Amino acid sequence: MRGKRSKQYRKLMQQYGLSFGFREPYQVLLDADMIRDADRFKMDLVGGLERTLHGQVKPMITQCSMRHLYAAAKEPGVSFLIDKAKTYERRRCDHRPEDYPEPLSTKDCLVSVVDPKGSKTNKHRYVVASQELEVRKFMRGILGVPLVYINRSVMIMEPMAGATAENREKEERGKFRAGLKRGSGSLKRKREDDEEKEDAETKEDMPRKKKKTVKGPKGPNPLAVKKSKKKPEEATAASIKVEFKKELRTEAPNAAQPAGSERSVKRKRKRKLKSSDSGEAGPVKAEAAGEDD
Repeated sequence: MRGKRSKQYRKLMQQYGLSFGFREPYQVLLDADMIRDADRFKMDLVGGLERTLHGQVKPMITQCSMRHLYAAAKEPGVSFLIDKAKTYERRRCDHRPEDYPEPLSTKDCLVSVVDPKGSKTNKHRYVVASQELEVRKFMRGILGVPLVYINRSVMIMEPMAGATAENREKEERGKFRAGLKRGSGSLKRKREDDEEKEDAETKEDMPRKKKKTVKGPKGPNPLAVKKSKKKPEEATAASIKVEFKKELRTEAPNAAQPAGSERSVKRKRKRKLKSSDSGEAGPVKAEAAGEDD
């Protein structure tokens, strides 16, 4: 089986499972022609069905289909097919030989099993594997019936019929509307919250506008401006302050002495002159001694 076709079949069975509740093992109704054609093309019928439906299968055969095989028992190889069909699960169609001496057609028998009440629904979720075109044509009108057949030794599953696809889309739209009605309030709040968040984010992301500065005449460069000259009144006041501070400094040490004491005047030491001759130094020393006396 090619990959593209296999992918389509898997997706189709998933849709049947979601919309109509199909689950493994899939119940497959077989007719007599399907069994005979699989043997003619030397196909593994159960393995081919599992590969096509992508899951385990439970092959079933009705009492009427078994009677069709019994009717062709004289043909070569049919006895082997009868023994093989006996291993499949028997689906009772209630068409007993006492009531129906001749077996019903494949179409009437399968329709009575798939849709016994004529409600156009596949209540028991059967997969119909039939080689008869009339059977498949009628089954397309019943909702949710996967159809399988063999074409030139290739097992093929038909796409979803128009009535089934329309019913599935209708149910999906109903579920969608119901979900919107249930969560309409919460959705509205979520939208409002999301819009507020988006507005706040956009405001943060927006570049802030710079304030416009009004351009006017610029002032002079302070380094190039000449210093202003002090006025004569200010200069005299500053000189008076300086002299007053000097007087305070000179009077401060004298204030610690008593009022009657005289100032102690330090004598200035005269520098002695150095001379190489001793004779010259004599009168200088004598003068210094006379001053001390």
